[in-house]
Amino acid sequence: MIEALTAVLPVIIYLLLIVLLVVVIVLGIKTIIIVDKVSAIVKEIEDRVQSLKDVFRLVEMASSKLNYFGTRIIDSIISKINKIIGASGKDEEDYE
Repeated sequence: MIEALTAVLPVIIYLLLIVLLVVVIVLGIKTIIIVDKVSAIVKEIEDRVQSLKDVFRLVEMASSKLNYFGTRIIDSIISKINKIIGASGKDEEDYE
């Protein structure tokens, strides 16, 4: 009986180790495939983010230019109003 166990147990252990080795190899291959797919998805996302950065840069530049011109227009209007008010204000001070 013990001689049979000493002959059969190593065979069972070797078979289990072979099965374990096959499972690890299959899981490794599946992991490599998944990593490749994830890498492709990440690259696509990076490309889209880069295109969005370009769009946002363009919007920021346009906004900056509009802000500059708007400020210039408002400054010129305010200076003209100040000239009109300032001229009439000086006349009133001269009469007093």
